[in-house]
Order: sequence, then C-alpha cells, then structure tokens
Amino acid sequence: MIVYILATCIPGNEKEVIAKIKELQDVVEVNGVMGRYDVFVKVQASDAMKVDATISKVRNVAHVTSTVTMPAIYGQGGTVDNEK
Repeated sequence: MIVYILATCIPGNEKEVIAKIKELQDVVEVNGVMGRYDVFVKVQASDAMKVDATISKVRNVAHVTSTVTMPAIYGQGGTVDNEK
C-alpha cells in the first residue's frame, strides 16, 4: 500500500521537519516542495494499519501545521501500476 502526504509547516522549519520525517519507519521518500505545500512524503507499508500509524506520526512532527493524504490508486496508469 502506498500513500502520498503533502504537509505544510511553520516557515523556516522545513529542513527540521524533513529530517524528522525521514527517520520514520515506512517513509520511502521525502522532499521539500515549493507552493501551497512544503513537504512531499511517500509512505509504503504492507498493510493499512502501518500506513495509518505513519500518517499519524507525520502529523505529530513538531512544526507540521496540516497534511493532505492521497492514496495511490492502481489501474489509473503511471509508474505505480508498473510496480505490481
């Protein structure tokens, strides 16, 4: 199961937030982004319970002010479909 999280954080804390999120289990990618959101996170785990736990941990990282979570949907085309 793969989900993507877009997070916003308190300005000036992006590097600290990224470093803390990188340490979380099941996080496979973290990048700073420009625009409405500050951090892009890719989470991959074997079941929904693990994904849910990781989402909660991301939300609880200091200086994170909001998140949007999007599940990867198979069958829509793109690179995720090729990972089957």
